[in-house]
Amino acid sequence: MTRPTPETLAHSARRTRPGAEPASDADHAGAARAAATPAVPGVRAPAPAQVSGAGSLVRSLEALGVDVVFGIPGGAILPAYDPLYDSTVRHILVRHEQGAGHAATGYAQATGRVGVCMATSGPGATNLVTPIADAYMDSVPIVAITGQVARPSIGTDAFQEADIQGITLPITKHNFLVQDAEEIPQVLAEAFHLAATGRPGPVLVDIPKDVLQAPTTFSWPPTLDLPGYRPTLHPHGKQIREAARLMTSARRPVLYVGGGVLKAGATEGLRKLAELTGIPVVTTLMALGAFPDSHPQHLGMPGMHGTVAAVYGLQKADLIVALGARFDDRVTGKLDSFAPDATVVHADIDPAEIGKNRHADVPIVGDARHVIDELLAAVTNEQSAGHRADTADWWTQLDDLRKRYPLGYEEPADGTLSPQYVIKRLGEIAGPDAIYVAGVGQHQMWASQFISYEKPYTWLNSGGLGTMGYAVPAAMGAKVGKPDTVVWAVDGDGCFQMTNQELATCALEGIPVKIAVINNGNLGMVRQWQTLFYGERYSNTDLGTHKHRIPDFVKLAEALGCIGLRCENAEDVDKTIAAAMAINDAPVVIDFVVGKDAMVWPMVAAGTSNDEIMFARGVRPAFDEDEL
Repeated sequence: MTRPTPETLAHSARRTRPGAEPASDADHAGAARAAATPAVPGVRAPAPAQVSGAGSLVRSLEALGVDVVFGIPGGAILPAYDPLYDSTVRHILVRHEQGAGHAATGYAQATGRVGVCMATSGPGATNLVTPIADAYMDSVPIVAITGQVARPSIGTDAFQEADIQGITLPITKHNFLVQDAEEIPQVLAEAFHLAATGRPGPVLVDIPKDVLQAPTTFSWPPTLDLPGYRPTLHPHGKQIREAARLMTSARRPVLYVGGGVLKAGATEGLRKLAELTGIPVVTTLMALGAFPDSHPQHLGMPGMHGTVAAVYGLQKADLIVALGARFDDRVTGKLDSFAPDATVVHADIDPAEIGKNRHADVPIVGDARHVIDELLAAVTNEQSAGHRADTADWWTQLDDLRKRYPLGYEEPADGTLSPQYVIKRLGEIAGPDAIYVAGVGQHQMWASQFISYEKPYTWLNSGGLGTMGYAVPAAMGAKVGKPDTVVWAVDGDGCFQMTNQELATCALEGIPVKIAVINNGNLGMVRQWQTLFYGERYSNTDLGTHKHRIPDFVKLAEALGCIGLRCENAEDVDKTIAAAMAINDAPVVIDFVVGKDAMVWPMVAAGTSNDEIMFARGVRPAFDEDEL
């Protein structure tokens, strides 16, 4: 077998001039393909050189085309920072290692290239655990490079020692402990290849300090040695034909689209497939933008806070075609009651996902782009043979649901500012070309509901792990990767206080992100659950950002080198957003002081069936069960 050479792994950051548009399917698919193809003509390998292990590390990053690393130096990793001083690789000094990890994730999600973060041993490395777990859950390609105590000290409980390889074993796609300086180019090349190909994910490279200091010969390219790692890209033809037969005969089909479609750069093919078949489309939280929100076939987002039409479309389907989705609990609700009458076609590049939660009647292992392309051909053949699904009655039912139960909200009775209105206007003013990055909680759900995502790679969030503190550093990374694109972080007052120190990084590094803090004075989603399920006993959810204005987010923004603005009424929303849009030479923070009692609807309570979806508090959708 001819192995790919790392000359081709310039997917991490090939030095192309960033454009004003968000990354396209071609950008993301091209980044992944570069990791898997044998050669790129004209790429010149650097000449062999006598260097230290640290020098070999930095030269490997340069050869891989890395343009930015987010990190913080410390004792064990310090040798790497000396050659980095003279490197073409930009290093961004973050204020906390968690910020470095989320920034690498935001960079990767926005650009399709591998994000890179760096930390020292012990607490530096363990501070990366949360962003590594976050990237693992959401299949984001990052490489985390950590320093380790010298090899003779490993296992002695030396100062700042932690077994980061063992700690991260369950939350990395793969990880390495480098034992010899000669291994560094090969390990780095393999790490980037693993992170970017197949189902993307985080890879950790742990390097002892004495290995970084040891003399070695840097030689490029190395040979990759990854026995057994052969992701299946092309699906089995028989399974594709069976899926096409089902798609052209079902009466209540749904395309259930997950984040894997975005990872594969398959959104253009998805649109063609949807329009060819006329099948309704639902896009998960991780897949927003994969199919235009405004498209007449789009039912919206399914799941706990999905649209009524999307939730019941899946629930009452007779065929579900899952593309790059994993049937997670937030979509299925009570699993044994989910879509009881549906035949399931499940396509995923990771065979471990197929059948993990829901039995797949037609399992398809393959890259979503290839799966969709081959489905297009197979469906076309079926239609040419006169086989076409009759979905007219199905669409009549779904259109009725969309009409009767659209997404909406009530203005607060106490006259406070509506958070939904703020987010809706932000999306309308910033427009579909902006990148929106959300924290976790109510504001995340409102951002998923009330901003229209028309283009892929314009919505970044922590979907699987639900990481508070994700938004600010991820927005920073996205803005570094797409400097000509407007990047808005929509954050909550709770999430914002976890990682807002990275705004100092943004101010000093010239990264003009825009932050909309949806300040309801509380841990909003927790308070919503306390209202609904705990008898309005609000235990430890009042943050004091309303009652005491601690902290004062405007003053805090200014202290961190940003422009601070505040908005407390609907009349000022548009002009405040416009003022922030006009500032492009500094980070901007807007403190939107909103009502504390707003809730996210629709809602399927945790552990209940999707059949029990509530359109609003005390309002259960009315359905004609005979029709559905």
